[in-house]
Amino acid sequence: MPPAKSKGDYIETDTGNKVARRAQLHGTQHIILGGRTVIQPEVCIRGDLIRTSSSSPSTSSSGGALPAKDPKEPTATTTTTKTSSKPAAYNTTSVTIGRYSFMSVGSVLKPPSRLHKGQMVYHPLKIGDHVFVGERCVLEAASVGDHVHIGPGAVLGKMCILKDCVKVLPGAVLPAGMVVPSGSVVGGRPARVLGEVGDGWGATEGMEGGDMRELWKSVGQQPA
Repeated sequence: MPPAKSKGDYIETDTGNKVARRAQLHGTQHIILGGRTVIQPEVCIRGDLIRTSSSSPSTSSSGGALPAKDPKEPTATTTTTKTSSKPAAYNTTSVTIGRYSFMSVGSVLKPPSRLHKGQMVYHPLKIGDHVFVGERCVLEAASVGDHVHIGPGAVLGKMCILKDCVKVLPGAVLPAGMVVPSGSVVGGRPARVLGEVGDGWGATEGMEGGDMRELWKSVGQQPA
């Protein structure tokens, strides 16, 4: 993340991201904030959960056995490349959040995981632009599109996919792997599609699904 400047309870980066001092960002080198994103207090982002490669280490620089040499040829010094027993990083980005998106108090963002050959494998979580995440939400989705509004207390299960212009009602629990079509309203426990957002969704600034520039401007302002 770029250098930051102090602004009261928030730290503002050179690209306009406003991150609360009481937010918990783990593995910041694996978190990408697209610019003018707001991270409120007590938000937890698990950037430390990254996908790794489980490939076996090689014992030589050529990746296989060395060829037989003619005894008449001069002896050459061979170099063996040492490899670490730890798995190498496979994907260096765990969480990506787009521009003018807003993560409310107490929400948890965690890359989705699945069990593969006895090991837990993590996949990146990608959140689009102008996305509002309400208080105390839990997101383990694979992707969230643009102009999405997620109500307080909602839970997005592992590997969920939300297309653009979706509204998730408060307290909804989306089961793992659910795909929500563009323009849908979802709710319930477990969640299901209840209707459509209708024409004009996202067209009005400050409204659900709309442009959140003014909301971004209001965060961290010092009282007159």
